[in-house]
Amino acid sequence: MVLLRSLFVESKKLRVFDFDDTLVKTTSFIYVTNKGKKRKLTPGQYAVYKEKPGDEFDFSDFQKVQNPNEIKKITSVLRRIVSSSGGDGVHILTARAAYKPIRQYLKDIGINMSKIYVTALASNNPKDKADWIEDKIDNDGYDDVYFADDSLKNVNATKKMLRGKNVKWRVQHIKH
Repeated sequence: MVLLRSLFVESKKLRVFDFDDTLVKTTSFIYVTNKGKKRKLTPGQYAVYKEKPGDEFDFSDFQKVQNPNEIKKITSVLRRIVSSSGGDGVHILTARAAYKPIRQYLKDIGINMSKIYVTALASNNPKDKADWIEDKIDNDGYDDVYFADDSLKNVNATKKMLRGKNVKWRVQHIKH
């Protein structure tokens, strides 16, 4: 029966893109304060930063998209997928807390946002992205997953989760 189903039913595709340093470079920084010392990290530096006891993080720069510089190699992939799918199953999944500036930026660069969802997790925990994707597989029936992210932590957490699922998948680590 499963074979018959696969012959007649198309797979349900989930296409997930991170935002910062995957689709766009910005001048947004993460500010880390520890023992009175404050330093700023780019999203790329933050992606590999090892948290220290007492670290306090300030993500306020991420309430807007500051001085965006489109990463055309990946936005062209997003555009192609949106064009072929109409946007069905396409999601932007970000650690940011605010989704509206992301939607506006993508609309401003000409990406059809009518069916694309932007989910702002307000979390930098890699497990949260993996859990979000797992929820889509388990509860929305997706069986073909593509995930693109610049953070190796997010990539590895998602691969680990996907290995336990009976779905077709591809995870891409975006390097600059």
